[in-house]
Amino acid sequence: MALTKPNQQLRRDLKEAAALLKWSGVDLMKMAVRLSEAGFESDARELLTIISGFPDVEDKLTGYADEVKAGRIGRGKAQ
Repeated sequence: MALTKPNQQLRRDLKEAAALLKWSGVDLMKMAVRLSEAGFESDARELLTIISGFPDVEDKLTGYADEVKAGRIGRGKAQ
């Protein structure tokens, strides 16, 4: 079954958000390393705590995108 245009867009948006989280995590990890090297160890740890949840959320978004593709989640008409 082919996806409707709104569902195609929803799937794209979910995949884009997951990818953005992934690359934000990579960039923030680099920042944490720099903070640590500059002597701001507590700030670096705080940043690592924040980004530790990124992979779980990324996986959820990817899963939702898969559900859109399978037709279990869809974008309906606005009321």
